[in-house]
Amino acid sequence: MLDDTDRRILRYYQADPDSGLAGLAEQAGVTSSTLARRLERLREKGVLRGVQGVIHWPALGWEVEVSLRVTLDKTQPRAFDEFIAAAREVPEVLEIQTFLGQTDVRLQVIARDMQHYQQLYRQRVLTLPHINDIEALMHVARVKDTEALPL
Repeated sequence: MLDDTDRRILRYYQADPDSGLAGLAEQAGVTSSTLARRLERLREKGVLRGVQGVIHWPALGWEVEVSLRVTLDKTQPRAFDEFIAAAREVPEVLEIQTFLGQTDVRLQVIARDMQHYQQLYRQRVLTLPHINDIEALMHVARVKDTEALPL
């Protein structure tokens, strides 16, 4: 379990992971050695899985984002595994989520423009195995975008 100090460290760490040990320790109200020890323990426990660079892909010319809700042909025993394995091979698929309910899988897909999306949809998405039904939801605006937990 996390104590108040761990939660305080994580709160400041997720807000500014580049602040450095000394700055983070000062913000969290602990010494640098305590901070280093606790961060290492949080990594070992799997609470901290790493720090990653987040690229704003529209700034690189990827203008289209589509969420695809997919229903699979569940009469095939390996439908999920085969679909997911094939979807992982499509570079423009940024995220794959599975669900219980009417929708089996959601794919987050990006494309440079609508022409690229249409080509990607026809040549890569529709050829994925075991698709029974697919619904495309065109992204209009990102109203909230955070992975920060309310610690």
